[in-house]
Amino acid sequence: MIFIIHPENPDVRKINLVVEILKKGGIIIYPTDTVYAIGCSLNHKKSIAKLAQLKQLKLKKAQFSIIFDDLSHLTDYTKHIDRPTYKILRKNLPGPFTFILNASNQIPKLFDTNKKTIGIRIPDHKITLAIVEALGCPLVTTSLHDEDDIIEYTTDPYLIEENWAHIVDGIVDGGYGKNEPSTVVDLSGEEPEIIRQGIGELLE
Repeated sequence: MIFIIHPENPDVRKINLVVEILKKGGIIIYPTDTVYAIGCSLNHKKSIAKLAQLKQLKLKKAQFSIIFDDLSHLTDYTKHIDRPTYKILRKNLPGPFTFILNASNQIPKLFDTNKKTIGIRIPDHKITLAIVEALGCPLVTTSLHDEDDIIEYTTDPYLIEENWAHIVDGIVDGGYGKNEPSTVVDLSGEEPEIIRQGIGELLE
């Protein structure tokens, strides 16, 4: 199912239809402030496992991130965030960043792993934020593209539909996606470390 949604003025009715798919355990493709992403509700463990299968990954090995609509629920899934770390988050989010933080005990249960960190995102994109807000819980997400392989069929919604419509439960067409990924910043140690420089320029 394809939903054409204006990126600056998302139609609430269409957003709610997308959210219904997610609440039933569906997997969707949607735009972000970087590249198009594929994801599901954090509340559906079976969907998280299916997402890993679609990306041809073992769930334990998958480097999925979690998308929030703001910082208020972050501590449900991360360990205590100190003041300097929180300051960096506040300066750069919403924005094209994936921040790696120390994970709470919730994360190993959700991903069947003993991973100690989790990537978090708050994209500067009205469609994404509207979906997460209406859903009432975070999205588990990963970029649609393969690592280091951002090509036209993962940025053009028409080509995404052609390649993925028979695989996922819904596709949100929010216009042409960007072709540069998020900047990945590790905040789990004593000092911030840029793991991958993407579209975001870090403010400290």
